[in-house]
Amino acid sequence: MATRVLVLSAGTGATNNLMRGLRAGGAALAIVGCHADRFTLKKSGADRNYLVPPASDGGFLPALLAVVAKESIDLVLPGNDDDVRALAAARAALGERLFLPADDVIATCQDKYRLSTALRARGVPAPRTAVVTDLPAIEAIFADFGRPRLWCRIRSGSGSRGAIPVVRPAQARAWIEYWHEMRGVAVDAFTLSEYLPGRDFAAQALWRDGEMVLIKVCERLSYFGGGSQPSGISSTPGLARMVAEPAVVRTCAEAIRALDTRAGGVFSIDLKGDEGGRACVTEINAGRFCMITPFFDATGHHNMAATYVRLARGEPVTIPEPCEVAEDWYMVRDLDTLPGIYHADELFDGIEDLHTEGR
Repeated sequence: MATRVLVLSAGTGATNNLMRGLRAGGAALAIVGCHADRFTLKKSGADRNYLVPPASDGGFLPALLAVVAKESIDLVLPGNDDDVRALAAARAALGERLFLPADDVIATCQDKYRLSTALRARGVPAPRTAVVTDLPAIEAIFADFGRPRLWCRIRSGSGSRGAIPVVRPAQARAWIEYWHEMRGVAVDAFTLSEYLPGRDFAAQALWRDGEMVLIKVCERLSYFGGGSQPSGISSTPGLARMVAEPAVVRTCAEAIRALDTRAGGVFSIDLKGDEGGRACVTEINAGRFCMITPFFDATGHHNMAATYVRLARGEPVTIPEPCEVAEDWYMVRDLDTLPGIYHADELFDGIEDLHTEGR
């Protein structure tokens, strides 16, 4: 019998990627989608779709439970951080249909300052971070850090929202004032942290009962839309490659164990190298798959989305070596196209290089 899966925020790039990964896993699945936006929902790749109230609305849970009952749903998957919070709050009603980290882990990971503080307190590499309590505090923070460049960002959210490197207090002040006046973001929602100039990694890991079952790591080489971002970067790569980085894997494992010795669910972990090349954890998305899940699903021996379903359903999953390396695979992304995933050997197939002509 097919496992019946409900995907929240259906129709977005992230959830359509997730659905493709689930189907590529080979298991018998029926996928149902729901979203609060009828236009986004129209693009959903699910077999059946339902328009529901927003996750912040009081009518969300009754509508969700109605879909679960009507479709005999076995497992509910969130599509973004708002979904994760809403589902975590509905644990009592949804029971074994959820496979999420603990509530306190979710809360910690959705607050970048709280996460950095918690990890550093447990000896896990993470950037030193300070909250901008008010605008006059910026000068003192710069003086205390004693560094030529800091990283200014909003302590919650995704997609590098409100993130920018700054070299002077005046830059940070102007940036925060703009977001406060034009976007309504509170001043104390911003942080200033160490600027990390090194390599940029994205890892995705599956855990159950405190054990890491599967992890894959890629390196961001360029950024999707990075040229139009004030920071010059984005959490979503335009070009990425799979890499073997044992030190990164160790740091990821240390980070999750520091948060919960009984960790379970999916964790998407961002890391950036410091001046000495040490990878530091900058962000953890707890409980949901990342935008580039297809890259992790299509490379190596194990499809991560499909493995997640098996873990969530309590099925036995034995992977002798959790760190799965598939080197020399590249992912290329652009607007309005599906991600391209290629091995290094085929990157130039069908391409005639004219750079060497006449040399």
